[in-house]
Amino acid sequence: MEIVYKVSEMQRISEKHRINGDTIVCVPTMGYFHEGHLNLMRIAKNYGNIVIVTLFVNPTQFGPNEDYERYPRNFQRDKELAQLVGIDYLFAPSVEEMYPNGYFNNVKAAKFANKLEGVKRPGHFDGVATVVTKLFNATKPHYAIFGQKDFQQTLVIKQLIQDLLFDIKMVVVPTVRENNGLALSSRNAYLSPDEKEKATTIFKSIAKGIEAIANGEKKKQSIEDYVKHSLLSVPGINIDYVCAVESDTFNEPEEFVHGQKVAILVAVYIGKTRLIDNAIATIL
Repeated sequence: MEIVYKVSEMQRISEKHRINGDTIVCVPTMGYFHEGHLNLMRIAKNYGNIVIVTLFVNPTQFGPNEDYERYPRNFQRDKELAQLVGIDYLFAPSVEEMYPNGYFNNVKAAKFANKLEGVKRPGHFDGVATVVTKLFNATKPHYAIFGQKDFQQTLVIKQLIQDLLFDIKMVVVPTVRENNGLALSSRNAYLSPDEKEKATTIFKSIAKGIEAIANGEKKKQSIEDYVKHSLLSVPGINIDYVCAVESDTFNEPEEFVHGQKVAILVAVYIGKTRLIDNAIATIL
């Protein structure tokens, strides 16, 4: 595994592989690797013969009162884990390398970015769209691998790829969970043992909404109420939002129809830690 710090070097390497006929797969991350990240890397190896993992904690997608400064980081550990998986390149640019002096332009996310995370975290998806564009331009991949846990983000990036004419195929990988259902997240490191136990309620509550759909429920509000009722049964969980949407369009009809795929999206605070999760079900 080779570690690359400079954009120009990463571009040169990627261009060389493209000329050689290699298939490049990019896995964008913010580091502090867990099994979810490693799963993305392993899956990436099925789509091409050159895997580039990017490791960059992107300041432009954090709000002024968010956790950019304390976001968990451990480069040495990340490097060792990536090497064990057998990736080819770890692209780990500095903030100054990605946003040099004289940097003025950014990418504005529009479709899918104007509700839920986009409202709760103003500017977040503009930061995501900008950094992903820059990472794509640096790594020049044929495929890009993302996790479903950040479901709204995957829709934003899919639209970005389409609108900006990137010749990249996007692969969305199901969320990796602990045995108790808790979605793996770097921010889980913030949780005390008691808070981590409470966090297992998130997916259990989403499962209540999935169960309601399986039992014939079609009304958006009713599906959300099942999830909210379960979340509120546990003291110390504060709901940021619970929302059922049509998974491809992000539309919110009062009642879903047979055959529609519904994404149930949840964001909660447990203590000072904000966690998100989701799952998808088909209306019967």
